[in-house]
Amino acid sequence: MPTVLVVDDSEVDRRLVGGLLEKQAGCSVSYAPDGKAALSHFESGAPDLVLTDLQMPEMDGLELVTAIKSEFPLTPVILMTAQGSEEIASEALRRGAASYVPKKKLGDDLIDTVERVLSAAREDRTHSRLMHHLTECDARFVIGNDLALIRSLVNYLQQLLRCMPLGDETERLRTGIAVEEALKNAYYHGSLEVATGVGWPQRKAIATIARERLFEEPYRNRRIYVEARISRDEAAFVIRDEGPGFDASQLPDPADPASHEKASGRGIILMQTIMDEVRFSADGNEVTLVKRPPKVVDEPAETE
Repeated sequence: MPTVLVVDDSEVDRRLVGGLLEKQAGCSVSYAPDGKAALSHFESGAPDLVLTDLQMPEMDGLELVTAIKSEFPLTPVILMTAQGSEEIASEALRRGAASYVPKKKLGDDLIDTVERVLSAAREDRTHSRLMHHLTECDARFVIGNDLALIRSLVNYLQQLLRCMPLGDETERLRTGIAVEEALKNAYYHGSLEVATGVGWPQRKAIATIARERLFEEPYRNRRIYVEARISRDEAAFVIRDEGPGFDASQLPDPADPASHEKASGRGIILMQTIMDEVRFSADGNEVTLVKRPPKVVDEPAETE
């Protein structure tokens, strides 16, 4: 049973989130009212996941992300963002948070996000250390509209990423999350042409539309093409679908706080914040994601 630490200064919100995790995700949940209290929980053992609010007394969510990234890099952190805190959420993602969920969409997005992060974390921890000795890999895949295959592909690519000196396990997990977002965009919005945004149905209805289109023309025979080039210096992922494409100039701007509250923009925000480069083709059918190791700054030698 996965263990999750829920950190929020609102007892009502803590219990609401904890109830969802226990009933729908089968998690064992513990609670803390702020970041300082959360870190004290680590004294008896690190949880599998931390789910934290951003705005709290004593130590806020941004400070907590930084502390966990530094002291407990195997533990991923997911943010819960309230209206008006989106800019801070972007900063927390840059500091090492694995993902985020707007508080007003907890019922729709929380369990899916938690399960995906936990699954990625388990894969990353258990893979053979042989991948640390991989120096270069060039792999190509052509897959149909199959979410199980997408999940397996993400796991495989995360394993290959062990050859890159990314700094810690959480950074590999975050890169996998960004790649999965790109693949799911190709699946839902590219191959199956399921639109999201204002006026469109919520998650369950979207999933129903997608299932129906798996058996309909022209959607059912479309393929997703994936190319991964991974070395010690750079990882580049090129993902292309056979859908009609879109106008890439209309993508949400990660610097605009309003973008974080749009249902159709969350995946793009994660990709753009986690990866070093995100480039879309002119017709919108192809995206290239690039991740590089952090730069090592040489410290000046001490003089006598």
